[in-house]
Amino acid sequence: MDLVYFILTAAGLTQILIYGTIFDRIRPQKGWFGDLFKCCMCMGFWVGVFLFGINKYTELFTFEYNIANLFILGWLSSLTSYILNMTFGDDGLKTSGG
Repeated sequence: MDLVYFILTAAGLTQILIYGTIFDRIRPQKGWFGDLFKCCMCMGFWVGVFLFGINKYTELFTFEYNIANLFILGWLSSLTSYILNMTFGDDGLKTSGG
């Protein structure tokens, strides 16, 4: 269950950081940092790294602290954030038709 909670938390936080209107005034628009806030794969990786870093402060998921887990959870967060972003939108399930 730890991975399910981690994936859902990472995808949710990624969506909020990229699309949440609460961050519109402070979200960078230009440069490398601005690009990061436009890419769910990129932001997803860093969200995964962040969540790995704080996992000792939550009971939702617990992972051993080591460099391998840091990268694996970053990659997992990136992939699942991208897949969920491409699958679901504000109007529900995204379809290829117009």
